[in-house]
Amino acid sequence: MTVSVDPHMCEAHALCTEIAPEIFTLSDDDDIATCDEHPSEALLPKVRAAVDACPRQAISFGTEQS
Repeated sequence: MTVSVDPHMCEAHALCTEIAPEIFTLSDDDDIATCDEHPSEALLPKVRAAVDACPRQAISFGTEQS
């Protein structure tokens, strides 16, 4: 799984950090969300919840098919 946050879309609402602190943090410099780009597949439900909660739709993810 690959997760990314678009820094141009993120407005630092921080819902993602509340939902999935294992994956998302706010940067110290500009309060824009950053993330673990390759979290465990076990965290997929939290990633989906963060994507759904983001008011700016700044989070995207994809899963690798084998």
